Amino acid sequence: MAPGRKKDVQPSSIWRDRSALLRSGVATAALALGLAGCGAVMPGGNVSGGMSAPANEDGPGVGDTVKVAFIGTDLQAVEELTGFKTANPGDLEAQAEAMEKWVNENGGLGGKKMEAIYRLYDANTSSPASEEKLCNLITQDDKAFAVVMTGQYQPNARTCYANRKTLMFDAALVASDQEYYEELHPYLWSASYPEYGAFAKAMVQVLEEKDFFDDTGVGIVAADNKVNRRVTNDLVIPMLKDLGIDAQASWVDTTGVSTLFTGLEQAAVTFRGKKYGQVMFLGGQRMASMFATAAATAQYSPRFAMSSFDNPTYFTNNPTLIPEGVTEGMLGVGFHPPQELTTAALDFPNAEEKLCTDIYAEAGITFENREAARVGLPYCDAVRMLKHGADSMSGNFNASNWADAIQSTGGEFQTASGFGNGLGSTHAASGSYYVMRFDSECGCFTYDGEEREFDVE
Repeated sequence: MAPGRKKDVQPSSIWRDRSALLRSGVATAALALGLAGCGAVMPGGNVSGGMSAPANEDGPGVGDTVKVAFIGTDLQAVEELTGFKTANPGDLEAQAEAMEKWVNENGGLGGKKMEAIYRLYDANTSSPASEEKLCNLITQDDKAFAVVMTGQYQPNARTCYANRKTLMFDAALVASDQEYYEELHPYLWSASYPEYGAFAKAMVQVLEEKDFFDDTGVGIVAADNKVNRRVTNDLVIPMLKDLGIDAQASWVDTTGVSTLFTGLEQAAVTFRGKKYGQVMFLGGQRMASMFATAAATAQYSPRFAMSSFDNPTYFTNNPTLIPEGVTEGMLGVGFHPPQELTTAALDFPNAEEKLCTDIYAEAGITFENREAARVGLPYCDAVRMLKHGADSMSGNFNASNWADAIQSTGGEFQTASGFGNGLGSTHAASGSYYVMRFDSECGCFTYDGEEREFDVE
């Protein structure tokens, strides 16, 4: 039996009662916080499968100024209904304005002034239709050149922005592998997170190295979308089979909270029946917090593999809402400190974070703790990356020429909310990670060992 492995335990009556509550319409909608709780995150022309990107005209929203839209996620109603705790991210509109001020006081975007536009997204309304509506607002009404995306988890949003020739800086914790980035090239990028294939490979390697697996097998809770099916079926499951580990994916429809929780319940029942002792989560969407409840309801207590994509701060902020024993032995990959580490675990700000906290401090904006900066840091990463490419761009101001520039200079860019650099070979800026585990003494996640680089092919 692997270290930290738990025996099955019977959930208390409070969790049986909560199961009934979760099935009600109001409470199911409230579970949106489990998804959005911290949301919060190549040569020009075309690559194979890329989008059309004219290089001889300016992009949308470009004139004397360059319009950049910032999406903030409204969680107030969800938090009031559930009682879930999460650090207040502060005045996000003011943070967007601070980034506008910093850009314009430091040469603009390739000499052009930046104009920040702030749009609030209601986490309770998450659906393909609502995300299409928000895309239409930003691309048709605001006519933004670029958008910094938080809280948008449905894949149709990314296609919508790409079709409108709008540059995206994805700050929502969802799965995008290099094939998907190239499919939407030159429009989709991440200034804060890693390429998903490299992450998934690192996750399996770390779990094997740290003796996470035992001979019972592992269940994979997998968001059902084409990117995650590709990564899971073509990379993760073959890696596990090569290690002699029995593995099965349970595909979860994440397009609505109701379908999501139904899928998580079914996964828990399936994995319990197969007597799998471990569970890992793939595809982003931060499903672990909701699966913890589904597993307790199904009288199933596996050991969890965790990553930055799984909203680790939920487990440190809400210990009274978590079924007993869930955090025991949690292990995995951490690449985004604001999503997982407390200030007690790592001084805030660290050297990378100061690249952005110093900019905000100049505007009189400070953060109570690291988690409170979980949106501000990706905002800053996105703007710094946009400026980095724009300042070395030649020709018309558009996504194609910007992509040329960031490809040639991206190796100089350092993400503030993560580690390392991945822009030399991917569309994602994060290039390094740490082994992450839950420490029962502090009741928080910590990093083990030295920084490691993602293996990007």
